[in-house]
Amino acid sequence: MSALDGPGRASPQWEVDIAVRTGARRHTMSAVRTDLAAEPTAPPSRSRLRLVRDAAAELLLVLVLFGLYKAGRGLIAGRESLALQHGELVHHAETVLRLPSEAAIQAAVASEALFRAANSYYTAVHFPLMVAFLVWGFARRSRAEYRWARNLLTIQTGAALAIHTLFPLAPPRMFPELGFVDTMTRFGPSPYEGASADVANQFAAMPSLHVGWAVLIAYVVARTGPRWLAVVAAGHAVLTTAIVVVTANHWWLDAMVGVLLLVVADLALGTLDLRPRSAQDAAAARVP
Repeated sequence: MSALDGPGRASPQWEVDIAVRTGARRHTMSAVRTDLAAEPTAPPSRSRLRLVRDAAAELLLVLVLFGLYKAGRGLIAGRESLALQHGELVHHAETVLRLPSEAAIQAAVASEALFRAANSYYTAVHFPLMVAFLVWGFARRSRAEYRWARNLLTIQTGAALAIHTLFPLAPPRMFPELGFVDTMTRFGPSPYEGASADVANQFAAMPSLHVGWAVLIAYVVARTGPRWLAVVAAGHAVLTTAIVVVTANHWWLDAMVGVLLLVVADLALGTLDLRPRSAQDAAAARVP
């Protein structure tokens, strides 16, 4: 600093440097603001027309599966005696395998209020929850994750419908001589009465789609959804398994085969490399 600069005043070179740096900052911030203001709004990932088309295709698939279910019900008609024979066979197999007695578990409940609540859950939650699950997946998950879940459901349900037709099976509640109580007939409500009776198939116990679908939902949500929802879905799977046993609507083996079909479906999709990366890596980014 020279004597001409005076005390407390920066040198001319320092003033130039400060001015240059300050001007550069202002120019940079101004450019950023200009870029943000000029940046166009990002277009949606899919056009509205494509969204409607995809939704219509998914709805059509659900209707096809529903139609196959109704067709399978018609094919079983007149084979009630065979379904009862299969029921005795399954009961014998469970005895050999030393599985817990469903009749003993049902007798331990012995509560009309609990039976009514279990019947209501069994009747009212199964289909609506699956619809809600598909809508959630379509609207909130990535396309790869949704297609994976949809394909799991298609393979599992298609295989189950084939087994329903080839192996009609009477549920435990149709065997009072084995100690079972038909809680739906005695306490209600029952899906086999009223308008739903035209759709419900009483001899499609093997495999249990109630358990199979519940475990599918829990599995998919655990791999692709938020943790709190995964806990709720897991609780639903456990509760559904308990309910199908307490209401005597399914044998233990029905539930096991329903889950086994899910395992086979997932292995098949993995072999074909149709499993999304986010479903293979639990640490992948998730949509909130």
